[in-house]
Amino acid sequence: MIVIESTAAMQEWAHSHADKPIAAVYTMGALHSGHAQLMRYARTWIQEHVGSDCYVVASIFVNPTQFTNSSDLEKYPRTLEADLAACRAAGVDAVFVPSVDQMYPEGIANTQLLDAGPLKNILEGKSRPGHFDGVVTVVNKLFSATKPQYAFFGEKDYQQLTVLKHFVAQQNLPITIVGVPTVRDDDGLALSSRNRRLTEYGRIIAAYIPVALEIVSQAVSNGVDKELALQSAIDYLAQFSEFSIDYFVITSDDMLQAPTRGSARALVAVEIDGVRLIDNLPIQIRTT
Repeated sequence: MIVIESTAAMQEWAHSHADKPIAAVYTMGALHSGHAQLMRYARTWIQEHVGSDCYVVASIFVNPTQFTNSSDLEKYPRTLEADLAACRAAGVDAVFVPSVDQMYPEGIANTQLLDAGPLKNILEGKSRPGHFDGVVTVVNKLFSATKPQYAFFGEKDYQQLTVLKHFVAQQNLPITIVGVPTVRDDDGLALSSRNRRLTEYGRIIAAYIPVALEIVSQAVSNGVDKELALQSAIDYLAQFSEFSIDYFVITSDDMLQAPTRGSARALVAVEIDGVRLIDNLPIQIRTT
């Protein structure tokens, strides 16, 4: 595994490894087993769907333009040595570890953020204005540096995944965005770098988030009205005063239309101990 720090060196490596597809996994570090699953999944998916081996390239970069809260940026854990060890164990071929100056040579203040499109101002975007513009801007820079044909993103950040799919289609980029199923802990909580910031009790009650999503899933699959299903899940979480619920909604899979009968997605965002946690679940609606 090679560790690359400059954009120019990363581009040179990508150009010299054009004999096989490049599969990218972009991270902000503080890696956990969910990230490792993304990296392993990327190689397996390429083998199964493309019929060839590939080069897996990971990035570790805490992107300042997608943080709307400066203290959140400061608190984000930096664990580079452990992260590199995790990448190596997952079979990654190259890790791109750029500095802020490498990613934003023009300076953060002089950077013109790209437009994240129609989903930028709802749900996560409403609570974190400018967040998705920062996401698509840095991902576009990472695309330019790593030259992938495929990029893999976890479904836990479902709105981010969907925003990036729309962005790639809008920009007509020759890159396939692949969603990877959420990796969960033994008690069902979606793995997240933020989980380590929870108190011991906060971590215990955080496990009720996926339970609430299952309440919605079971209800709508049995024909219960969507709003009633959501209210049941909200009431369930409201038993615990530690939960501050930002949103709990059902959307269409592409998040652009009102959800109708069939495949849809339930999404939730809460705050516990001052830590924002998000999760989602694919659901099947039996009534309109």
